[in-house]
Amino acid sequence: MDFKLTEDRQMLSDTLRRYLADQYDFETRNGLIETAPYHSPAKWAELSELGLIGAFVPEDQGGFGGAGFDITTVFEELGRGLCPEPILATLMSVRAAADCGAEELVEDMIAGAKRLTFAVFEPDADSLALIRTSADKSGDGWVLNGRKSVVYGLPGADGALVAARTEAGVGLFLVDSPETIDYAMIDGGGAGELILDSAAATCISEDAGDIIEAALDAGRLALCAEAVGVMEVLVDMTVDYLKQRKQFGRPIASFQALQHRAVDMAIEIEQCRAITILAASKLGTDEAGKFVAMAKNLIGRTGLLISEESIQLHGGIGMTWEYPGSHYAKRLSMIDHQLGDRYAQLHRVMAA
Repeated sequence: MDFKLTEDRQMLSDTLRRYLADQYDFETRNGLIETAPYHSPAKWAELSELGLIGAFVPEDQGGFGGAGFDITTVFEELGRGLCPEPILATLMSVRAAADCGAEELVEDMIAGAKRLTFAVFEPDADSLALIRTSADKSGDGWVLNGRKSVVYGLPGADGALVAARTEAGVGLFLVDSPETIDYAMIDGGGAGELILDSAAATCISEDAGDIIEAALDAGRLALCAEAVGVMEVLVDMTVDYLKQRKQFGRPIASFQALQHRAVDMAIEIEQCRAITILAASKLGTDEAGKFVAMAKNLIGRTGLLISEESIQLHGGIGMTWEYPGSHYAKRLSMIDHQLGDRYAQLHRVMAA
């Protein structure tokens, strides 16, 4: 099986890598993640112009990609660049909107004219079955009541696609001016609480349960690809440090025990890459949920291992704010907790 990127995907990967290296260096990132909206709207617009959002949507729905490998191509580079822009939320919202047939909304999002976030989970609801946010008809429109928790990319968003319970099931609604409580995430980027108190909403679909689950799986696949990119950079940093750090008059990279640990990390990355490729190949099929859950479970376990190993092999410097490796390790650890951690994914695999 040929795992090489197609010419178009390789071009997208190279373009994004160059952009992040030239325009979004480590110092730029750290200057953004501590103050609202915890990303750069100007950089967001530039990334939209590069065609990132269009890569998430199939051609027949207005984009130019939409396959699992288009998602992994983008997010692996975002992981390598440790980019805090709210692209994960955009991925899920634009795919859900496209699957619901909201053509005008998709067009605006691909063009970068509108940035939406994707609000599904609640303080006491980590699955669609437990959602308590309600949607009720009010005249010609709808009103929503409830609360959404840890909504990624919420600060500064133009609106939110909100999952809410209807008589038909779990529907999807557009809220243009939501009431929010914004905050920075510990590993970079912004999130927030979405307060829905008789909030006016536009119905996108009254029964969108399957569409929401598919969008969440696309987001989980994206996180797996991002983790692979983070792992590669972090292990490269660690190996480079081992070559420079000296003990007993020679580089510690010459110590066989440390060589073995570095090789073990490299092997783990290849396992994660392989299962992410498998999950990407299944996206859009009936088996997508199972294989994405398998990938995220392995990514979660491996991410913790590599973040801990890299810090131990670096010693004290691996914990400092000034050293990029500490931020990569933190992001790698936190990816596990987004959209369901490794234990939640294990339960999904068992159920499947």
